[in-house]
Amino acid sequence: MAKAKAGDLKAFYWVLGATAVIAFGALAWSNLGGGFSAAATQPIPSIVEGEIEGLEWLVETATGVERGDPDAPITILEFADFQCPACQQFATFVKPQIDLEYVAVGVARFVFHDYPLVAGHPYSFLASRAARCALDQGDQYFWPFHDQLFSHQSTWSGSQSLPLNAFEGYAATIGLDVEDFADCLDSDRHAEVVSANMRLGSELGVNGTPTIFVSKGGGTGVRVVRWNEIEGFRSVIDRLLEEDEGGGA
Repeated sequence: MAKAKAGDLKAFYWVLGATAVIAFGALAWSNLGGGFSAAATQPIPSIVEGEIEGLEWLVETATGVERGDPDAPITILEFADFQCPACQQFATFVKPQIDLEYVAVGVARFVFHDYPLVAGHPYSFLASRAARCALDQGDQYFWPFHDQLFSHQSTWSGSQSLPLNAFEGYAATIGLDVEDFADCLDSDRHAEVVSANMRLGSELGVNGTPTIFVSKGGGTGVRVVRWNEIEGFRSVIDRLLEEDEGGGA
């Protein structure tokens, strides 16, 4: 048997190495839904778990998305996860009633805060960032995108790879500039605010989603236990309003 020449061995190992690189690249391409992505999919540990610069910094950074009259006497504060089935239930069946009975008539303002449960919902942080990428193009786009995420939750939640294409499709449906949206999504933009929202929720005792507080005039929030039915909100809101009337009697 003839001995292999050094040059032949070098060429063999070069081809072997190149094949491995190509295979790895193909696998990464598949896992990321068609291409390499720089999209942030996890919270910032130093914000969620580390020392923070102070409560003032946290309150300023953990900004919610509001709907309704900012001077309304009642504030409804939700901490939610777009990949959470219970949050979908609330958004689909209960929140529209709240909007109609309290938000639309100026009795309450509704404030949404992100609280992605990333341990069990791998795409929830990305979904929160996606909704804020929609918000970048105007306040009027957040809630339609919010509704798209929940109405199609079973589709993108079950994806075998990052649901970037699905989110871009929802962006197109509501009339966003898809290219700008995709640039935002394929980055770490809004990772800080979503992480800060998570930390704020933790500081307030949030340990599951949806967690919803109702408060009056900046007072202490009352946690709504029966969030899955409108009566749970009516009982809390009516009691707070009656207390106000009683105090003025």
